[in-house]
Amino acid sequence: MTFLVIDVGNTRLKWAIYDKPVPQAQPLSHGAVFLENIDKLADGEWASLSAPERMLGCFVSGDAVKRRVQEQLEIWDIEPQWVMASAAEAGLINGYDHPARLGADRWIAMIGARQLLLSRGDQRPMVVVMVGTAVTVEAVDGSGRFLGGLILPGHGIMLQALVSGTAGLHVPTGEVRAFPTNTSDALTSGGTYAIAGAVERMVQHVQHHCGIEPACIMTGGAGWKMAPSMVRPFELVESLIFDGLLTIAANRYGGGA
Repeated sequence: MTFLVIDVGNTRLKWAIYDKPVPQAQPLSHGAVFLENIDKLADGEWASLSAPERMLGCFVSGDAVKRRVQEQLEIWDIEPQWVMASAAEAGLINGYDHPARLGADRWIAMIGARQLLLSRGDQRPMVVVMVGTAVTVEAVDGSGRFLGGLILPGHGIMLQALVSGTAGLHVPTGEVRAFPTNTSDALTSGGTYAIAGAVERMVQHVQHHCGIEPACIMTGGAGWKMAPSMVRPFELVESLIFDGLLTIAANRYGGGA
């Protein structure tokens, strides 16, 4: 069956259509729009596509945005299905105090990352990092149990906070430097190293807890900016949310259904 996956973040909606829900599959079609352009999808990018038979989505942008997406989906006769975090799914066990309160994007990304490792025969613990409007740093042990995670501001939020709270500062266009010698570089480098430091601390926690160095996987629209500044080797996987949605769909519906 043709299968539509949708990832609605804080800035953009990304979508892809696959011939069937199989993890790490290559899409038949894909695209992305900023949230302000969602209402153009049905008459734009989706207008020439054959109707998918099923869809599964992730959203973090609130009910108003979700309603706008569902209005666009009315061009096809499919029932929108949205993933929410649960106690366990697709081999991942949720260790959050209140499992349903875990962000859907965090949950789905961890499922995608674990599936990626298992497909290679790798059952190490892992640290999963999403770098976007916010940054999340997740810890998963070798058995697939989510141990806990960090949430911190992304680059943009950090800079906005500094600009609004500090006289004379402006949003920089600086570079990441070991020893910044101007304000723009100092701000850009400070935000980058703050994120890198949080990730490094989580890697240390997981290594101490599990007794083995974790696999490290990074995703998110700004992941490529962070990758050169990481202390540990990280694999950058742009499709992690889609891979997680495909893994969930394969478990729920069957890979060839």
